[in-house]
Amino acid sequence: MIQELKKYYGEQFEPALLEEINQVATYLEVPEGQDLMKPGQFIKSMPLLLTGSIKIMLPDADGEELLLYHLEKGDTCAMSMTCCMGSTKSEIHAVSETSAKLLMIPIGKMEEWSRKYKTWRNFVFASYHARMMELLESVNNIAFHNMDERLENYLSNKIELLNSKHIYTTHKEIAADLHTSRVVISRLLKKMENDQKINLHRSFIEVL
Repeated sequence: MIQELKKYYGEQFEPALLEEINQVATYLEVPEGQDLMKPGQFIKSMPLLLTGSIKIMLPDADGEELLLYHLEKGDTCAMSMTCCMGSTKSEIHAVSETSAKLLMIPIGKMEEWSRKYKTWRNFVFASYHARMMELLESVNNIAFHNMDERLENYLSNKIELLNSKHIYTTHKEIAADLHTSRVVISRLLKKMENDQKINLHRSFIEVL
């Protein structure tokens, strides 16, 4: 595990911190679609993502979920850290969007490392800032963009995230992420296909 740590965090954390992470972290490999965190759970550890992608979503009172942001390699979840340090229940739903490798850090180490290692403090603050910027972008999309613009932004982000112009998903999954109906998404995707922006296939969307 130490080699994985050095690969993804070697330039960010000092050797002593890397060694401590190696000693206390639990290594996980999860398949696509794995629930990693559910609303109402107490958080006992914080994730450090090595590979893959994780979706962070916020459920509403009706059980619908709004996509807040994605985590990629080298990221951690700011909302998980908040729950860890405040010993509060999770309000988010985290699901692996692709197969992923991650390290789970015991919450007892969070405060200790913040006092002990400047690089860890910087990492925590930078993570909060990055997730806040992504949340603001989500709010901006909802408040100031119509659904066709939001859909195009969503597909663009998927291309960058997956490093592929073939997006394997369903209209229902996109609708859930964008907090709208499947019928609306299907209509807008068909319009994008007519405009020669995408090709719709049985199991994936090809972005042109």
